[in-house]
Amino acid sequence: MASRSTLVIGSGIAGASTFFALARRGAPVTLVDDGAAGQATAASAGILQPWSSAVEGPFADRYVRGAAFWPELLARLAEVGVTRTDHRRSGALVVNADPAQVDAAEERVERRRAAEPEVVGRVERIGGDRARALFPPLASGLDALWIEGGGRVDGRTVRDALLDAGERLGGVRRRGHAVLLDDRRVRVDDDVLSADAVVVAGGAWTNDLLGALGLSVPVAPQRGQITHLTLPGVDTTHWPSVHPMSHHYLVAFDGSRIAVGATRETGSGFDARVTAAGQLQVLRDALSIAPGLADATVLETRVGLRPLPDDAMPIVGAVPGHDGLFVATGYGAAGLTMGPLLGDALARAVLGDPAPELDGLQPSSSPRA
Repeated sequence: MASRSTLVIGSGIAGASTFFALARRGAPVTLVDDGAAGQATAASAGILQPWSSAVEGPFADRYVRGAAFWPELLARLAEVGVTRTDHRRSGALVVNADPAQVDAAEERVERRRAAEPEVVGRVERIGGDRARALFPPLASGLDALWIEGGGRVDGRTVRDALLDAGERLGGVRRRGHAVLLDDRRVRVDDDVLSADAVVVAGGAWTNDLLGALGLSVPVAPQRGQITHLTLPGVDTTHWPSVHPMSHHYLVAFDGSRIAVGATRETGSGFDARVTAAGQLQVLRDALSIAPGLADATVLETRVGLRPLPDDAMPIVGAVPGHDGLFVATGYGAAGLTMGPLLGDALARAVLGDPAPELDGLQPSSSPRA
């Protein structure tokens, strides 16, 4: 069924991954996006380190498997000449002032490492002095766990890499506002496009799209504000990401740039502004764990509207009772880790091939509230 044509709505990590995976399999595919401000992928810091997460169960399974899929994704992109993703396997530090908290994280990492030892790499308990040698702005008095396999990517770069690779393989991109007409037809501005399948990957805007058919999924926008800093003259290229076992983090990029965040503003609606309270929270959280960043220069604050699901699980698969209609949304803050894995699986499902990664994630067909 590789000849099955598909329309993908949305160019975030969910849509871009599906677009690339379909094009790679030789399927005719067109991606449509209107470039609305607030795309979560465009704001994301892109941490690839799921192993210390306290979340267990089916979500954790996809989270860990998503990280394990990344080497394969990078190889597939390289096959078509796309090599820039800003991916770096620079390691990760789990830090906390309470050794018992780090003990618990170490147990989780070691347990998950047993299934993917090469992906996770070396895991080592290190003292505060060694942690500061790896990430100099850190506070003193912290216990730390070093995870060799921790990585990072830039959301915008990865998105663009997937879209570029999809186009090189014959996929088509179109800028415009999409409106669902039925399960297989979409109006884009003044044109009507039809295909054998339609994938709605609209992120936080998914229900705006599905509403035209009287459908909805349990997803709502959650604002995340992420601030980018620079330390002039300091090379942060190989600094690890830092995980304080809380809602916030620090991610170092090439040159002297460090991303710190993020807020988790449930109930924000589609308000993609930088707010004073959000900026205060992000900087306060960052300086509480890394006071050495106090003299850093503020470059920018990116705002993304995460598609937050009601029950924490992504919603990916065919819509029951709607032949040819698929949905991919609800990745929350884990999109860059698990999005490529689920996008590849969704492409297989669209083409009629087995996709066990989607078991239990399929949306239910429900009237719009």
